[in-house]
Amino acid sequence: MARVRWGVLGTANIGVGKVIPAMQTADHVEVVAIASRDLARARSVADRLGIPAAYGGYAELLADANVDAVYIPLPNHLHVEWSINALQAGKHVLCEKPIALSVSGAEQLQAAGRQHPRLKLMEAFMYRHHPQWVRAKELVDSGEIGTLKTVQAFFSYDNRDPRDIRNQADIGGGGLMDIGCYPISVARFLFESEPTRVAATIEFDAEFGTDTYGNVAMEFASGSAGFSYSTQLEPYQRVNILGTKGRVEVMIPFNAPADRPCVLRVAHGGDERIVELPTTDQYAVQGELMSLAILNDTPVPTPFEDAVANMRVIERCFAAARSGRWE
Repeated sequence: MARVRWGVLGTANIGVGKVIPAMQTADHVEVVAIASRDLARARSVADRLGIPAAYGGYAELLADANVDAVYIPLPNHLHVEWSINALQAGKHVLCEKPIALSVSGAEQLQAAGRQHPRLKLMEAFMYRHHPQWVRAKELVDSGEIGTLKTVQAFFSYDNRDPRDIRNQADIGGGGLMDIGCYPISVARFLFESEPTRVAATIEFDAEFGTDTYGNVAMEFASGSAGFSYSTQLEPYQRVNILGTKGRVEVMIPFNAPADRPCVLRVAHGGDERIVELPTTDQYAVQGELMSLAILNDTPVPTPFEDAVANMRVIERCFAAARSGRWE
């Protein structure tokens, strides 16, 4: 069976703990190399995960002719730089979200991608590939809950560690970039359009300088969406999708468990039913779909234009919080 040979730039917890082990279970994936600025750490992770090659620098991995594609879980401020470096080295790129720190950065990467049209480039919004979101979208598109009117979401965790990259403002930390980007993506995904205007209130941590709490409202041509997020509240996540005839509740919308089924609650005409989805590792599905796009030279599941558009809404949220007006 043909496989795409993947290299990984960085030994971030998300990659080592979740993404790499999941990708290693996919039929068309072979993880062949990993790089860290610390060679000893790269070798330790490689040994633990059964990865053949370890490098003490990202450029060294990109020079490896045995690597077809790279997964990039580096801190946010390095996404654009190393994605471009990977493209220039002839590698396909799957990069963690958010794809950049700004719209201009996302557009810079987009331009680099267009200079290499035979290479695949995608932002790693893994949730979209999970069967629960495939089914939720089908329920909306089929009209079972009527005309979509509003999407309401909440996403939070509690992390006050100053050493954590998510709490470091100068390298792209903060709640909106880390988790607020998900409800934005969900609303755009379901409405299949961009918000006409947004409003936001955002609170910042006095020590970290990062945004730790926010409320966002988005208006679309045919409805609305709203969400709250926090990096300093009890961990919780939920999405409610409401139409003129019913509702879909996504119980664990973003960090879908890989060891048990996910469920949707579907309410329609006063009745409620549970839709159970098969146990799935969304990171494995993401890696498999990206690999198939590479092998078959077909479009990636989520085009890069979507990453730029999501970044544009993130910027508008910050602008609305600063101005106190709809943007």
